[in-house]
Parts: sequence; C-alpha cells; structure tokens
Amino acid sequence: MNALLIVDLQKDFLPGGALATPEGDKVVAPINEMQDEFDLVVASKDWHPPDKVQHFQKWPPHCIQNTEGAEFPDNLNRENIAFVFKKGTGKDDDGYSSFEAVNRDLEAYLKEKGVTKVFIAGLTTEYCVRFTTLDALRRNFDTYVIEDAIEGVRQEEGDEEKAKKEMAEAGAQLIRAEEIPNILGH
Repeated sequence: MNALLIVDLQKDFLPGGALATPEGDKVVAPINEMQDEFDLVVASKDWHPPDKVQHFQKWPPHCIQNTEGAEFPDNLNRENIAFVFKKGTGKDDDGYSSFEAVNRDLEAYLKEKGVTKVFIAGLTTEYCVRFTTLDALRRNFDTYVIEDAIEGVRQEEGDEEKAKKEMAEAGAQLIRAEEIPNILGH
C-alpha cells in the first residue's frame, strides 16, 4: 500500500503568508493532480498555540491554531485527505516532522493501513519536508520525495539543495510527479 503525505500545505507558508515560501503556491496543482494515484492521502499541519515561546523566537508567528493562516489553501483538493495530523502544538516543541503529530501517531496509522511506500509533498523543503522524510526513513518506509511538489522557504542560500542532498543520502528517492504511475505500477 502507498500513501501521499501532504506536509504543512498551509496559507501561512504560501506567498503573502506569515512565513511565506517564495513560490509555495506552485505545489498545489501537482498535489491536486496526483492524489488519485494513491491508496491513501493524509496531511499534516503546523498547529501552534498563540504563545509558542521557543518556536516564535526562531520564526515569525505562523500557523496559529484556529486562524486563517493555519488552514489549507482554498484551491487544495481536500476530498481525498483521510486524516490531518497536527504537530507543534506544545509551547516548546518545534514539531517539524509530521511523525511528531500529537492528535494521532502517524507511524502507527500508516502501518495499520498496510502502507509501505510514503510519497512526500508540501512545505517547506528545508524544514518540515526534510524532518518528515528522515523520520519516515528511520521508520523503515520506502520514502519518495516529489521534487516538483515541494518548495523551500530559502532562508539561507543553498539550504534547499542541502536538504535535498541530505534526504537522498539518507535513502529517500527524489522523483518527479510524472514518475509516480511507473513506480506504483499504474
């Protein structure tokens, strides 16, 4: 069984948001187009409390619980999303990895469903996508990162490329969306 994991595709990470990726909105269309290829589609959300002490010293306040910025973009197809994993809900945890979700255990959920292949898309390449990918590999999932469905915040020059290299060296396969049907045997 295979799963698409949409990481933190939230309004605050899109252009005009509180912690915008320069071209974050370009991942929405490919994510919408590929969803039907997968047995299971799940998503994660940053879900920070308003008084997130430690995290908001590093980053501008973003994805605060029950705010518009924490919501999925209006043009994201949500019909196929079976469950939304919320992370970063404590005052002192960054919650970069989707596997740190507090409302449900992502690893247990995927294993209960018989998932062996995880395909990762979303935002941002250098942080939540990278940490989620590395955690998926540690949990022995065959892990694919869909390069044309991720985007970086680009805080420092070269960070995005370093993150991709680190994920690949750890064992993730970096692919393009067009390769998915062949990988899944469709």
